[in-house]
Amino acid sequence: MRYMMIMQVEPEAAARAAQDLDMEAVVAVMGAYNEELQKAGVFLTAEGLSDASEGFRVDFSSVPPVVTDGPFAEAREVFTGFWILEVANREEAEYWAKKCPLGPGIALEVRRVPEIQEMGLPEDNEWIQKRQEWSAAQA
Repeated sequence: MRYMMIMQVEPEAAARAAQDLDMEAVVAVMGAYNEELQKAGVFLTAEGLSDASEGFRVDFSSVPPVVTDGPFAEAREVFTGFWILEVANREEAEYWAKKCPLGPGIALEVRRVPEIQEMGLPEDNEWIQKRQEWSAAQA
């Protein structure tokens, strides 16, 4: 099963907590965590995200969709990075999520990534077959 761990940061709380942190030490701890995930064979990918000021949101409430540049003042929390893990079950996903070396003002939202077969679509659908080919090509 694949799970996505999405890092959510409450910017003010995280900034206060990070004031006295040694960023080299933070990077080292996170690197060790990622290495542990890799050695356990559950690590698929992880990436940090740019600041929300560089992002945009697409709202599909109208036609054509409306694009709004960030930052998004109404957002209390922002997404700053993610991991995708391949684990046996929810309990294993929880295990790795709880081990993530994060601190005050930061939370992880963990969501299962469903397999395409779980979506109830016919397997002979042209686009389902293409998606499977794309996935196989990336592996």
